[in-house]
Amino acid sequence: MDRRIKFRHLDAFSAIARAGSLKRAAEQLHLTQPAISKTLKELEEIAGARLMDRDRAGVRLTPAGDVFLQFAEQSTNALRHGLRSVRGGGEMSGHLRIGALPSVAGALLPTAVARFLEDAPDTLVEVQEGQHHDLTAQLRSGTLDLVVGRLGRPDTMVGLTFRQLYTEPVIVVTSPDNPAAALTSLGDLLPCLVLYPPKQSAIRPLVARAMISAGLPLFETRIETTSAAFARAFLAEHPNAVWFISRGVVQADLDTGTLVALDLALDQTAGAVGVMSRADEITTSAARVFSKVLTELSA
Repeated sequence: MDRRIKFRHLDAFSAIARAGSLKRAAEQLHLTQPAISKTLKELEEIAGARLMDRDRAGVRLTPAGDVFLQFAEQSTNALRHGLRSVRGGGEMSGHLRIGALPSVAGALLPTAVARFLEDAPDTLVEVQEGQHHDLTAQLRSGTLDLVVGRLGRPDTMVGLTFRQLYTEPVIVVTSPDNPAAALTSLGDLLPCLVLYPPKQSAIRPLVARAMISAGLPLFETRIETTSAAFARAFLAEHPNAVWFISRGVVQADLDTGTLVALDLALDQTAGAVGVMSRADEITTSAARVFSKVLTELSA
């Protein structure tokens, strides 16, 4: 590590890259334009490479600058997290923002959050439930620190890391008094009114694969929904309906007997459930401890 590199170099470089202009970056940092230009020049001399091209249109990262920016922002973010932790009175003080898919929001997460708060009572925990594509978008933007749920399609995981906790199957459930509860074949469900995962759902490709393996077409009579509240109410009012859903979403309903699971061969729908985080950022101490709690509970 070159000891000549200071925090002001990295902060100025990141600000210029975000603003795309020396003038705007100088205003944001309350510096003069010559001062921030000098800071950038010093950093390039220390790095031994041109990090930005300047012209009348503004500034643009060079290939070397694009690589260096990732590490510069990781370093400054880690330092800011450390300072916030110390100033907050302890390593765990701060704010932990968690995104949860429905399959974990009502099952694994309540116990995990309670266990985490035993070790970090001063940490403000914010839990937001949502669908995979919405939560991962917020994770990339920095609105969330972690997302817990099923592994999504490859195109939804760009820029993210995934650490698996366990696997979970998709099941078909219905009300206890529905004659369909005794069905044992996917083909037998074709006449039923089906609640089915929509295209953006993480389990849609898994269910579609099971249907293809069974040589079956997509259900003609179906309602596509990601709303567990709607599905529960619909099954209560229409006991002839069936619902494709991750087991974790309805585990409490199965335990109480409100819903029953059909005895169908759906092993191929088992999917990985885990913790997602940004690949280009050092996680906070609170996020690391919470991830450890999730791992312990999953085991």
